[in-house]
Amino acid sequence: MREFIVTTLNGLTLGGLYFLVATGFTLVFGLMRIVNLAHGSLYLSGAYLGWSIGNATGNWLLAVIGAALCVAAAGLLLQQGLLRRIQGQDLREALVTIGVSIVVADLLLAFYGGQNYEIAAPDIISGGTYLGIAGLTYPTIRLLTLGIALLVGIALWFLLRHTRLGMIIRAGIDDRAMVSAAGINVQLVFAIVFALGALLAGLAGVIGATNLSVQPGDDSLYLLYSLTVVIIGGMGSVGGAAIGALLVGLVQQYGLAYIPTYSVLITFAMMILVLAIRPQGIAGRRA
Repeated sequence: MREFIVTTLNGLTLGGLYFLVATGFTLVFGLMRIVNLAHGSLYLSGAYLGWSIGNATGNWLLAVIGAALCVAAAGLLLQQGLLRRIQGQDLREALVTIGVSIVVADLLLAFYGGQNYEIAAPDIISGGTYLGIAGLTYPTIRLLTLGIALLVGIALWFLLRHTRLGMIIRAGIDDRAMVSAAGINVQLVFAIVFALGALLAGLAGVIGATNLSVQPGDDSLYLLYSLTVVIIGGMGSVGGAAIGALLVGLVQQYGLAYIPTYSVLITFAMMILVLAIRPQGIAGRRA
């Protein structure tokens, strides 16, 4: 029972991290129809920037805020400087974002080297929290990750359902031409959404580097799992991203705990099963 509880908590907290990464990805795709293959590089940049800021200042909260804002600015620059010029050209967008991800990965490798880095958590969250279940004490930072994911999910739900910007985003997902015809500055909305998606990726990078570590190759890994999450949950759906992230996180951890040899296969078998039964994803809608 103790092992099962720990494995479940590991799956939930890992799912929370995947949600933070994937929700920005699915927002950008849902509104802009851009499969941003540089999204993993935004995560990796956030992790390294968070480590640099935290190492220089000794302030974890400043590292979280500073890295997230810097990555949001970088995402806005990417969208305005490159992607806006080729908007609607799917193949070019894919090639450009792949090229950006390769360049960013090489630059980060040249600057930080190939070793692992871990962001030091402040004392208040660096220990364990007694859960009162089977005498279990669980790392506080992992519980905080799940809490941050819940707060981000609630904030996005409120943004999309109860604000004018959210109404525009939802309308743009369903009918972008209609939103443009209504006189709304679609390009401004695109810029805001892309920056928000990048900010969430940067935030996830700092949280991930605090929970686990950061190393070269994490960009490809988290991009892959972001794709898996949004395919399972449904492209363009934040609720679907939450469902997909929890499923991927839980299945991964149960697989590692009980059948480690086939854990990766089980994750992608689940994705194939969802595509076979419901191609638009669990919470997605048919085009």
